Amino acid sequence: MVSLQAGRWTAQRHLRVPPEVVWDLLTDPDAWPVWGPTVKRAEIDGGAVVEGARGTVWTPVGVPLPFQITDVDPEHCWSWSVAGVPATTHEVEPVLGGCVARMTAPIWAPAYLPVLEVALRRIERLAAERPTS
Repeated sequence: MVSLQAGRWTAQRHLRVPPEVVWDLLTDPDAWPVWGPTVKRAEIDGGAVVEGARGTVWTPVGVPLPFQITDVDPEHCWSWSVAGVPATTHEVEPVLGGCVARMTAPIWAPAYLPVLEVALRRIERLAAERPTS
């Protein structure tokens, strides 16, 4: 589902998987190239998605871009700026029977919505394949 909320484009998907599995995928830079169509590789200085962390993300054509994690609400959402430009927010919300995964993009980036929808479908598939404890 796609919508415009609070000046940001939002893509979301109800997933029948545990929210912690989705959160792990959203915060694991090694997983980003698997679910993110615009990510070839990613590295975070210190390795963790924490507010203020910096790193580099490589595009599919190999262009490295610096990023900074701008906001983190642990187990719920995180946002970043890429090359100094506010980019996506990644969210997971627990609901009965699973969770809702949500990604938002700035109002000036509606063309990025199909990328977010592909990412959410991939996250759903990856989360369903991961063993849970």
